[in-house]
Amino acid sequence: MPDQVSERHEPGVESPAAGSEKPPPESWEQQPGVWARWRPLLLRLHFYGGMLAGPFILIAAVTGLLYTLTPQLDGIVFRDELTVDEYAPQTRTLADQIAAARTVYPEAPITSVKPPTVPSETTQIAFTTPEVPSDYTRTVFVNPYTAQVQGTLTTYGMWLPIRSWFDEMHRNLHLGVAGRYYSEVAASWLWVVALGGVAMWIARARRRGGKSLVLPDRAGTPKGSRNRILSWHGTVGIWIVVGLLGLSITGLTWSRFTGEHIEQLRAQLSWTTPSVTTTLPPADSRTGTPRELTAGADTVLHSARAAGLQPPMWMKPPAEPGDAWEVYERKRDFPTRFDAVAVDAGTGAITDESRFADWPLTAKLTGWAIDAHMGVLFGLANQIVLALLVIGLITVIVRGYRMWWKRRPTRGGWPTAPRRGVLTGLRPVEAVIAVAVLAAVGWVAPLFGATLGLFVLGDVVAGEVIRRRKRAAS
Repeated sequence: MPDQVSERHEPGVESPAAGSEKPPPESWEQQPGVWARWRPLLLRLHFYGGMLAGPFILIAAVTGLLYTLTPQLDGIVFRDELTVDEYAPQTRTLADQIAAARTVYPEAPITSVKPPTVPSETTQIAFTTPEVPSDYTRTVFVNPYTAQVQGTLTTYGMWLPIRSWFDEMHRNLHLGVAGRYYSEVAASWLWVVALGGVAMWIARARRRGGKSLVLPDRAGTPKGSRNRILSWHGTVGIWIVVGLLGLSITGLTWSRFTGEHIEQLRAQLSWTTPSVTTTLPPADSRTGTPRELTAGADTVLHSARAAGLQPPMWMKPPAEPGDAWEVYERKRDFPTRFDAVAVDAGTGAITDESRFADWPLTAKLTGWAIDAHMGVLFGLANQIVLALLVIGLITVIVRGYRMWWKRRPTRGGWPTAPRRGVLTGLRPVEAVIAVAVLAAVGWVAPLFGATLGLFVLGDVVAGEVIRRRKRAAS
């Protein structure tokens, strides 16, 4: 609370004697303004997130930067598997190419077939095998002109080994399910730290002039001083805040706990990505449909092309006899293409279809945002912007720690933290709203709520220890 201001008393009215009962509390009209009341809470949350969740955010930023810089390496390192050196007038049938791939994994089920996108590419046939984790496949690369196997690699969806390695490093540090907690903590706190910092920086710029909002103060502060560091910390944060919010929101869609809540919300609002139904009508499943799950691949490819699908395409065989093939486009760079069809391999008939043009706008926006997060929506330009954004985030985090360290006493010791008891500076209804909002966010993002609770508990314990030491010393 702000320092009490001495009151004037009218002539003839006796002022309270020193040491008498405490003066009455301030009325709401006498309490500080809205920003003065809320700023300590935002500062405290910004401090919590920056100091304690900051390491998680920093790790996510560094691993994300490495992931952003590596996509082109796969094409260079695995050129022998991905490309062919000589063309022929015609390609071999998909059936021949699948048969060649089966010589490598005779008993393993096929999860997808990717025909070449351009004449110089190989055909990719992915198998589920026990030697790789459940989310991974062993992909066999077949020369489409000779039906000769050119190699096998472990892949993760569309990603080849190098990109999938850095992708998993970013997602879970190669620690499996337990490692996903770190990235969820980072994504849960990033938007809180960013928005709190922006609010405080805007308020500061209103006092100092609009120019200080977006340009660092290089002339008025000594180099290396805390004010100079703060100036760069705030202005860089302003420039990258929109990108940080996008990274935080899209990152949460992949998280373990918050991602489930987001998926439930999307389902209730009909924001989910449309898909095709591969179950065939009973009459069709009894006649004309082959029992061999990968049979009829050439018929399916011909029907998909006739339906307007274009490379890059993935063909997914039926999960069991009597189901249709699923064929879908995955052109993730802009302009995107995500049309999909279900094809009866026995007759070549299109049994269901999903057109990207008919997707709900929210589903399109979600897909575009995720692809931008992954650096694939706008190709190399997307990678460059993403790399600059992440580098900016790293500098903001490092400067935040530098500012904290410069708060330490001149005679040594640990730096101080923003004052405790920030809820007591709010009006009662405001305090209730603040607690309710934080509780709601903690329910949607459980790891945010859990870490915030641990931070508060540790803060309360630390405050009590400090108070007891002061009482003992006095």
